Amino acid sequence: MEFETKIYPQIGGYGRYNRIVTLFSWFPNFAVSLNLFSDVFFTLIPESYHCKPDPALFPASSVLGNLSRQAFLNLTVPWLKGSGFSHCELYKYPLNTSDYTGNAPRDTVPCTVGWEFAKPAGLQNNLVTEWSLVCADHWKIPLQHVCFMTGWTLGYILLGTVCDWLGRRCALLLSVVFSGVLGIMACLSNGPAVFPFLRLLQGSALAGVCLSSYISRLEWCDPPHRLMVSMVSGFFAVFAELLLPGLAVLCRDWPVLQAVTTIPLLLLFSYWCCASVFPESPRWLLATSQIPQAKKCLQSFSARNGVCVSDELFPAETLLSEIDEMFPEDVQPEYHHVIELRHTRVIWKNCLILGFTLFIGTGIQYCFTRNLHIYSTHFYFSYSLRVLTGALACVFLCVCVDRFGRRGILLLSAIVTGLSSLLLLALTQYLHGGLVLVLSVVGLLSSQALAMLSVFFGSEVMPTVVRGGTLGLIMSAGCVGMAASSLMELQNNGGYFLHHVVFSSFAVLSVLCIMLLPESKHKPLPDSLKDGERQRRPPLFLTRVNRENPPLLRTEFNAEFNRENYCRLVSATRKILAKDAMPLKISSATHTLSQAQAPLLACNGTAPDAREDES
Repeated sequence: MEFETKIYPQIGGYGRYNRIVTLFSWFPNFAVSLNLFSDVFFTLIPESYHCKPDPALFPASSVLGNLSRQAFLNLTVPWLKGSGFSHCELYKYPLNTSDYTGNAPRDTVPCTVGWEFAKPAGLQNNLVTEWSLVCADHWKIPLQHVCFMTGWTLGYILLGTVCDWLGRRCALLLSVVFSGVLGIMACLSNGPAVFPFLRLLQGSALAGVCLSSYISRLEWCDPPHRLMVSMVSGFFAVFAELLLPGLAVLCRDWPVLQAVTTIPLLLLFSYWCCASVFPESPRWLLATSQIPQAKKCLQSFSARNGVCVSDELFPAETLLSEIDEMFPEDVQPEYHHVIELRHTRVIWKNCLILGFTLFIGTGIQYCFTRNLHIYSTHFYFSYSLRVLTGALACVFLCVCVDRFGRRGILLLSAIVTGLSSLLLLALTQYLHGGLVLVLSVVGLLSSQALAMLSVFFGSEVMPTVVRGGTLGLIMSAGCVGMAASSLMELQNNGGYFLHHVVFSSFAVLSVLCIMLLPESKHKPLPDSLKDGERQRRPPLFLTRVNRENPPLLRTEFNAEFNRENYCRLVSATRKILAKDAMPLKISSATHTLSQAQAPLLACNGTAPDAREDES
């Protein structure tokens, strides 16, 4: 049955209850965004730091005690032109020296007794300052980012399958429980080895919360509201990013901030007790042939929307009886797995293309944000600019996607992203600093729009029976793109130029791939694998009717087979044939009378009475 046209109107459409459950589906996105972006404050390296002076490296002398703080640092910490005090080295003087001028013979050695850090942005104490993750241990910071993104990747793949097997509600509840417990455990971690492992596990659970809530709110909506509902969830993420700097200033220490960001996840435990605020998706129940559960869910939606669904009168015309006619009584649930995509062609192609575009949209953002750091080293400048472009990307998609189509705006975003990246790659050293900033902001805006629209587009073209698994694969590709920037930092940005060249080339290649996608604007969501395979891309150019040879008669023939109408016809025919009707008996007398009855017209076309008068 067509859910949007047949079932959705009969349960109240996008009524009051649908709006309420959609509102509650936005809160998980806010909680997930707090935990996702708080990682930036946990691993933020202070703008300035240097080694603590070690008295063992200097000869015993009272001269050092009479020096000012700045003069003492000049004698103990090397000065590097353009970057200030050295981060990882100290001066070591000979034991018998008494000359502390700049001409004195001295060696440089690594830091021996720790570091002195300036106050980080927001937090006064984070992972870097507490565990001294600098110099020789600097690699542990990008490694923690990679572990966190690896957890998200695994979570999208594994818990996406759970969404298809156990349902959207069950996947959300399991993910909320695990993410909340792991968040509390991360607050208590006391070493740089335990924290990345706990964040990996928590990232996996957070991915399940994000994925299950995203799919559920999409399946509760009709086509006109799908875009707006999905983009509002993006504004919740932007609000969480704007709130984080203030929370970091108030919390001061990273364990407190971790605890505060875990509180919204703990509040989501209430969804377990109150099933009405986050019900199961009736579309998924019908698509997997779970008829009894689907009927209960549809009755709940219709009752809370103020629509009565009953089968007491006219059972052939009511919703529940139509479902009974469509499905046999002994139907068994049918669950699907993403492995079945190997037998498909269109679904697998769409999944691959959208995963590729999301990978580009998230991975290429590092190329633009790095230019922002070059323009201004202040942390809040690049942070606020990235949040602002994310909000503008949401507004841009809300205004343009329903008007010009998903495929057209996705193509435009890919073109602008590729052009901005290529111009920065080729002309950065020749452009003025303001032009570099403008190109970086435009590229960051278009890449964020490309990433968000790829996720939304993928959720619309993937079938309901495998929407969790396929959308999980698409979103996991985006996490791989986010981890690529951490891999560059792991190598001290040694491969930045190659990173920029590769992603610029991929952005140009994605323009050709996007043209192979179908258009999903104002179209119903595909439910089965067959529905997903029926999707075809629209023509690249609009064809015009040949006016020189117009047809004599304009005919519109629709050869599409409607399974639902056919099933109704068969059901009605069976009921007519099953009724007890009196057989039609044709007696021989009646048959004789009918044979003896004179015809109304004779062979020559005149009536019998007229022939008698003539005789």
